[in-house]
Amino acid sequence: MSVLDIDTLRAEAAQEPDPVHTGEVKSETQVIAIYGKGGSGKSFALSNLSYMMAQQGKRVLLIGCDPKSDTTSLLFGGKSCPTIIETSSKKKLAGEEVTIEDVCFQRDGVFAMELGGPEVGRGCGGRGIIHGFELLEKLGFHEWGFDYVLLDFLGDVVCGGFGLPIARDMCQKVIVVGSNDLQSLYVANNVCHAVEYFRKMGGNVGVAGMIVNKDDGTGEAQAFAEAVDIPVLTAIPADEDIRRKSANYQIIGKPGGEWSGLFEELAKNVAEAPPRQPSPLDQDGLLDLFSPEDTGGNVELIPATQADMRGGTYEEKPSLEVIYDEV
Repeated sequence: MSVLDIDTLRAEAAQEPDPVHTGEVKSETQVIAIYGKGGSGKSFALSNLSYMMAQQGKRVLLIGCDPKSDTTSLLFGGKSCPTIIETSSKKKLAGEEVTIEDVCFQRDGVFAMELGGPEVGRGCGGRGIIHGFELLEKLGFHEWGFDYVLLDFLGDVVCGGFGLPIARDMCQKVIVVGSNDLQSLYVANNVCHAVEYFRKMGGNVGVAGMIVNKDDGTGEAQAFAEAVDIPVLTAIPADEDIRRKSANYQIIGKPGGEWSGLFEELAKNVAEAPPRQPSPLDQDGLLDLFSPEDTGGNVELIPATQADMRGGTYEEKPSLEVIYDEV
């Protein structure tokens, strides 16, 4: 490679990438990827959000991209629907094609499906995601004309398939779900890192905000959102009534219900929040959101020595390396 080529590449690498688009989303369909730690309440929030949006007259498609295939279970009252991965495998063995009737189901105006994933140790979950989206395109995904497509992604699995919407600009914006605990905020911060990484590689996806779930009022999630410069779209309280109804697969995001105002606010904010460029924290910055007693932040790192590793004394032995005099 010539010196000129190297200088050109260095000049291109030094250029700042284009900023995340922060204006109004112009596409007819808003595709929104929601990420969060397993158990953070993504499926609960999305089932109720999609239901509320549908009752407001919006055409909504909810796609579960979690290998557990539980995104739509609350929406369908605890019933599991056939996954795209499983159905595709069975149809292939039978020499048949998958149809939309095989994998997509609806309730009160919400359309929903599950991509699914392999059993433990029997395949790559990320590859399953890729295969699922390839099949959706064959079924006409880009012609369906929904107002909103909500994608439920597991945020604490870091293989490439789960980053697909961010890496390939398949969505306009990302929403993170977290609580006032270190592990869920670690995952939310990791997603912000991914958004920033792909932005530097030319991507245009931004983070629209955060849903705080099981909010007990301690404030760590709110502090995290402020630190990374994203808004809180809503805070769902740690309420026994919500917990009980969710455990019994009951939708609470219904107009006129006790919690309708909360999900009406969330639907509005999800629709209107522009994608933003987050400022992810380093590990120390994340730990600083919590008291040292909660995180072990007051623990000092003491380097181990060779003597420590041997449980006693250690004498350094002369090296057998041959050193040649310079000519």
